[in-house]
Amino acid sequence: MDGKEEILELLRENARLSLEDISAMTKKSVEDVKKIIASLENEGIILKYAAIVNPEKDSASKNKVMAEIEIQCTPEREHGFDALAERIYRFPQVKSLYLMSGGYDLKVVIEGDNLMEVAQFVSSKLSTLNGVRSTKTSFLLKKYKENDVLYVEDELDRREGVMA
Repeated sequence: MDGKEEILELLRENARLSLEDISAMTKKSVEDVKKIIASLENEGIILKYAAIVNPEKDSASKNKVMAEIEIQCTPEREHGFDALAERIYRFPQVKSLYLMSGGYDLKVVIEGDNLMEVAQFVSSKLSTLNGVRSTKTSFLLKKYKENDVLYVEDELDRREGVMA
């Protein structure tokens, strides 16, 4: 593993590591680590540092409604799905957007304050875009795991076993 990959892996696990910690873990100087991280940022490999928040425990997120929308669409000549995708990802409600293979073309994850807000977005903004043939909306009920992060606490069975 080269220096960039090693540092990226460490930052994927914990983006709050100090330069000194990364230096000690990689056996590189602090200055080398600083240069490698700057290079990763300048090359657009590292796009952002963010906190992962458990929505069940965060009052601001707890009452939000998330939905996954499958979109069948018609690709545009010379642009394919990219032009439509760009129109979609610019909406502030859109949290994720993916080009998919299979029964639909795009998968959109959106967030709203309530069910009606999400329904209104889908019916008035998303489904009316040129190129959108159909949408299918599913609402997220509970997150168990996302991006290797568990949102549920392991509950140990504290009952005593019965022996015969």
